[in-house]
Amino acid sequence: MRDRTAKIGVLCGVAAYLSWGLFPIYFKAVKQVDAGEILCHRIVWSAVFLAVLMALRGRWGDVVAALRDRRVVLTLLGSTILIAINWFTYILATIHAHVLQASLGYFINPLVSILLGYVFLGERLRPWQKASVTLAVAGVLFLTVNYGQVPSIALILAGSFGFYGLLRKTVRVEAMAGLTVETALLAPLAAGWLVYLAAGGRLSFGHAPTTVNVLLLLAGVVTSVPLLWFTTAARRLRLSTLGFLQYLAPTGQFLLGVLAYSEPFTRADAVAFGLIWAGLAIYSVDTLRRKQA
Repeated sequence: MRDRTAKIGVLCGVAAYLSWGLFPIYFKAVKQVDAGEILCHRIVWSAVFLAVLMALRGRWGDVVAALRDRRVVLTLLGSTILIAINWFTYILATIHAHVLQASLGYFINPLVSILLGYVFLGERLRPWQKASVTLAVAGVLFLTVNYGQVPSIALILAGSFGFYGLLRKTVRVEAMAGLTVETALLAPLAAGWLVYLAAGGRLSFGHAPTTVNVLLLLAGVVTSVPLLWFTTAARRLRLSTLGFLQYLAPTGQFLLGVLAYSEPFTRADAVAFGLIWAGLAIYSVDTLRRKQA
């Protein structure tokens, strides 16, 4: 049973991270729409999609049970705030040609997950893991010194999603029910903002090309399905293992940024990414050797 649970967790994790690796394609396709409106569409249509899905599966009892538990609600409120910050930051990064920095954030995130697992969950941090985290910190510091500013996009993405994973791992609620509660908490605010934009004649939806309108309608599916896979994986895997799988997403984003969108990749970027990749390589080798021992 334990092996089956782990396999399901790995499959869901791989599916989630591969999907996120291709996310820049979606947001580039709707970049003519304001980032705030895109975020609101993600929230509203995710809430609708999940409500229908929960009704079809007859799982509304899980949502009700979650809402009756004060600790669960407070934890999900925290994860809701974190995922909203993460979504908005990523949308801004993508539509304003910062896909490489976004990928940097998600390369850092596995090491953030390792650190959070050590600090909050008592997961042991082995010597080579300490070395990998140190290299990641060195990469961020190098980039900061060379550019004269902190890579804020990367750090916000890494921190918000790292803590989101931590909260979702510790909360006692089924993955889909938890995500339904999260989107339900955000949906009234998001819907209100869309109404406000419409009243002021600033709503893009309905006035944009048909392709863009359809993509905005699909925002719920595009957003919710990978998150459902992720939260399912988070409940079944060690936080450090989840971090290991995350290499897939930033790799896809990095390749898209460099090859498809021709974003500049400077020497400073090469050194910073190199340090972080070295840290990830050390962590990977250490993890594989430990499993084989």
